[in-house]
Amino acid sequence: MKVHEYQGKDILASFGVSVQAGTIARTVNEAVSAAEALNEASGVDLFVVKAQIHAGGRGKGGGVKLARGVEEVRRRATDILGMTLITHQTGPAGQKVRSVLIAEAVDIASEFYLGITLDRERNMSVIMASTEGGVDIETVAAETPEKIVKIWIDPSIGLQAFQAREIAFSFGLEGAALKQAIEFITALYMAYEKSDCSLAEINPLVLTRQGEIMAVDAKIILDDNALFRHKDLLELRDLAEEDPLEVEASRHSLNYVKLDGNVGCMVNGAGLAMATMDIIKLAGGEPANFLDVGGAANPESVEAGFRIILKDPNVRAILVNIFGGIVRCDQVAMGVVEASKNVGIEMPLIVRLQGTNAEEGKKILDESGLSIATAVVFQEAADKVTQILQSA
Repeated sequence: MKVHEYQGKDILASFGVSVQAGTIARTVNEAVSAAEALNEASGVDLFVVKAQIHAGGRGKGGGVKLARGVEEVRRRATDILGMTLITHQTGPAGQKVRSVLIAEAVDIASEFYLGITLDRERNMSVIMASTEGGVDIETVAAETPEKIVKIWIDPSIGLQAFQAREIAFSFGLEGAALKQAIEFITALYMAYEKSDCSLAEINPLVLTRQGEIMAVDAKIILDDNALFRHKDLLELRDLAEEDPLEVEASRHSLNYVKLDGNVGCMVNGAGLAMATMDIIKLAGGEPANFLDVGGAANPESVEAGFRIILKDPNVRAILVNIFGGIVRCDQVAMGVVEASKNVGIEMPLIVRLQGTNAEEGKKILDESGLSIATAVVFQEAADKVTQILQSA
């Protein structure tokens, strides 16, 4: 689950991570009040107005602006609030800005990159650091990979002091700044671990001209599978930032991810779903979504899946690929027939059932009186989809 920058900074601050002071604002008047409060508290007169959306590249898209004085904060907030911000991560549709972070500007001497994520190949968390702060880490990795330092953390013992020192030394720091960086890295790792993050990224991590180490940005992604342990963090979810179809799917306990193709996919099991999308592409089609209805597919989940798929205007055909292990294929077939009637599917529907009572399930579909094409072999199902699309 993604959270906004200001929420990520709140999480980090609760673990002792030094972050840039700021206040969230959802209206222009709130932005002005936030700037006035910062000015009164610390005498700051130079602010940063930062659009809060779940995407990077906000500065390049015009969503991060400096403002000198309260009145310029008013103008900047007026420009940014309500705008559709387009970045390399939002896609061409962009994302509407509903809130801004009003933060005190920082006098930056040096910028660094610091991130922690899971390395699935090694089954360890990895800390990545670079002196190339403020730049997309993907660009650094592609053009100057030697400038990225990686330290892997043994999960049985956690981050060691010598590892934190090695990362801090890689920034070229010394004296008090070096000590602060070691403390910062240690606190960031603690926040990452204790909050069950899948990513904790600071870009940039800065050294100010006053000698302070602090995060002026924070990208935090929480592991969805661990949110049952963090009811307080679950409350940070911003549904307005998520795809409406994905939000609807989550309400029905379905795993859905929208893609750009024209073949709607409904499958039980993540592995089978991935394989289904692969074979659709190999057959010349393009999957429109990833949709896993779970191992115990039933008429309710199948109907909900159909309704979600049909809300995608790009979908021209639907492929249902179910393995009857936990659930019997004849039960799934009856669910597909019932859901098809309730939803009123008017586009080509291809169903492949394999596993327990697969023959019985196929018979139910063939005798349903509905326009449902059935398949037995995996490749046959994909070929039927592409043939139907090509003929249409």
